[in-house]
Amino acid sequence: MRLLKVAVLSTMIAAAACNGTETKAATHDSPGAPAAAAAPRDAHPGALASASGSAEAAPTERVHDVTIPAGTVLPIVLDTAVGSDISHVEQPVAAHLSRPITLHGETILPAGSRVGGVVTDAKRSGRVKGRAHVAMRFDSLSPRGDNERYQIRAASLGRTAQGTKKKDALEIGAPAAGGAIIGAIVGGKKGALVGTAVGGGAGTGVVLATRGKEVRLAKGAALSLKLASPVTIKVRG
Repeated sequence: MRLLKVAVLSTMIAAAACNGTETKAATHDSPGAPAAAAAPRDAHPGALASASGSAEAAPTERVHDVTIPAGTVLPIVLDTAVGSDISHVEQPVAAHLSRPITLHGETILPAGSRVGGVVTDAKRSGRVKGRAHVAMRFDSLSPRGDNERYQIRAASLGRTAQGTKKKDALEIGAPAAGGAIIGAIVGGKKGALVGTAVGGGAGTGVVLATRGKEVRLAKGAALSLKLASPVTIKVRG
């Protein structure tokens, strides 16, 4: 009986020793677990840089609305030639800003910003009366470097040819005087009166056959465009 007890005790001691060995082995291997989760030694450096870079948010461009008040004058230069004898109503007209527009020290519209419109009137000079006239209206604005297009209301721009009344008077008067002189030579006082009438008719015929001056605005002509109502645009930066 005593020997049986000794044998059982020995078995228990041997089992306890075996369990202790396994626990120590597990404890020895546990520090290596985090190493397995670490990045491989041969991982590409670019992949790590890309991962860190994606965490940083890209800077956003600041955009804010600015209202250009009514009455603001936009200095423009024509990119399309117009004229009383070369243009027609509804013909497109293009222009651009000759200098930037600033408000409170901030550039709102850079030089070169595009302005678009149409011809609203193109009337040639008449043979008897009526001076030549051409007019245009601009209704769109596109800031340079931007695809945005804004509708604008602005005063129409027009030009009228100079009057030729003095020139017409000379054209009529000179032939009339010549007719009076010829009439006087031919038949005295009565002949002078007839000659004046004939001469006057000849002079009038010259005026009727000749048109007055036309008016043109060439490409590159500088104009001032005044806004009739405010316009709100988006300014970047």
